[in-house]
Order: sequence, then C-alpha cells, then structure tokens
Amino acid sequence: MDKRIVALIAVSIAALIYGVNYTIAKEVMPLHIKPFAFIFLRVAGATLFFWVAGLFIKQQKIAKEDYKKIVVAAFFGTALNMLAFFKGLSLTTPISASVIMVTSPIMVLIFSSIFIKKPIEKQKILGIFIGLVGAILLITYGSSTNGTATNSNLGNFLVFVNAASYGLYLVLAKNLIAKYHPILFVKWLYLFGLIFVIPFSYNELTEVVWQEIPTKMYWNIGFVVLFTTCITYLFNLYGLSKLKPTTVSVFIYLQPVIATTYALFVGSDSLNLIKISATIVIFFGVYLVTKEVKIRNKP
Repeated sequence: MDKRIVALIAVSIAALIYGVNYTIAKEVMPLHIKPFAFIFLRVAGATLFFWVAGLFIKQQKIAKEDYKKIVVAAFFGTALNMLAFFKGLSLTTPISASVIMVTSPIMVLIFSSIFIKKPIEKQKILGIFIGLVGAILLITYGSSTNGTATNSNLGNFLVFVNAASYGLYLVLAKNLIAKYHPILFVKWLYLFGLIFVIPFSYNELTEVVWQEIPTKMYWNIGFVVLFTTCITYLFNLYGLSKLKPTTVSVFIYLQPVIATTYALFVGSDSLNLIKISATIVIFFGVYLVTKEVKIRNKP
C-alpha cells in the first residue's frame, strides 16, 4: 500500500480516537474518578509508555539550556492543557468541548505573532475575531439541559483555556521538536508534566474507591491512557513524517463531527440552536485563519 495512503489512514484513526474520547472520558468523570485524578493516570501511563519506548531509539543528549524550555513546554502542553481539559469536560458536554477545541489553530496564530513576531494578514485577524466570538457565544450561552453538564459555562471556559494552552505549547515546542527525536522529547515532556500534575491530583487520587468502579469504566480508563494519549501521538507522528503539517492539521476538524455523532448515538449529549450557531461561527473563523492568502504580484 502507498505510504501516503497509510499515513492518511493513521491520522484518520487518530482523529477518530480523539472524537470518541470526549464521550468515553466523560463517562468516567466525575462520577467514578474526578478529573485531576484521571489526568494523573493518563500522564503517568504515558510517561511509562514513552520511557520504555525510549529504550529502543538511538540515545541523544539534551543540552542543559533546553531542559528549562522542556519544563515550560511541559507546563503548558501537559499539565495546564490536560488539567483544564478534563476538568472542563467533567463540567460541560462532549459536543461543546469538541467544538471549542477547534479554536486551537486560532490560538497558535495569536501566540506565533506574539512570540516569534509572525505577521498576521487582515483576513486572518478577521478570522481570529470571528472564531473567538463563536467561542465566547458557546461559553456564555451554550448551557445544556443535559444531566451530565453540571456547569457548562465554566466547563466551556476551561476547555478554551486548554485550547489556548495547547496552542502556546505548539509555538514553544516547535524548535525542540525539530532538534530532538520525538520520543526522546516527549518522554521528558511527560515526566516533567507528571511532576506538575501530582500536587493537583493527589487529593483526588486518595478519594477514588477503586473496588466500586465498574469493569466498563476500567476499559474506558485504559482507552484514554493507551489510545488517546499514546497511540494517537504515534499515529500523528507517522502522519507528519509522510504528509505536510497543514494536511495533518486539517484532521482536527473531524473531531467535532465524530464527537457529535458518537455522543448523539450513545445519548450522552444533545444539540440546540446555540451549539449549532456557535459551531458554524467558529468553523468560519478557523477557515479564514487557516486559508492561505494569495499575494498578488505588482506589475
């Protein structure tokens, strides 16, 4: 089979996993395990996975000055990112969370402009404004009557914090990812992230009554740790090795579609006019941000 086709299949599977993850993780939280305790399991599992994987790659020394950069990247890309996302998801609904996550490309563009002085065209500025208006609309008025959403407004805001944190991480980690083997980088990223996560998750971990958790929920936890955290990274990594980054990034837009379809299918969420309207506004804003601007040559 053609390597490009294999790569497209890999990133499609990754998008599928991310899409169903919203509902699968939501089923566990906060009834069986609180979000911060769940994040400890996720980060600890990924740390173990990638440190074992690191034994099978060529060893590479990390420069001392880069450890500080990895620590900062770990804070935004692992700790704040995941803590805000799971806490937010525990308070809101899968569909709302998946839609807000699409604002990540907008946040990447904003942080790129701030930290690496990348100029922003007028079209993209308009896209940022429209996308953020959609996000604010969903955060403010996207409350759901669904019983699983205990505080939609706060939950949606925390998911937006997650999207912003992840966008900042991508900008901060860009040079590090290019400099070091991906598995070498990510094993240190998760290790430092685990150190950040422990103080927040310790109390919630002690509250978990493991023997009362249904078997199905253990399968859900295993899915999130192994597939959502580890397998998706490897699949996207393979996709990036064979495809353009822009091609891979497009697959983030499949997540709300998959998340919505799966959530409606299993009955864990519902649609309303605000969700539909905000989704359209956000997608239009992201379209303007990601659309390439053609530069006309002067005569």
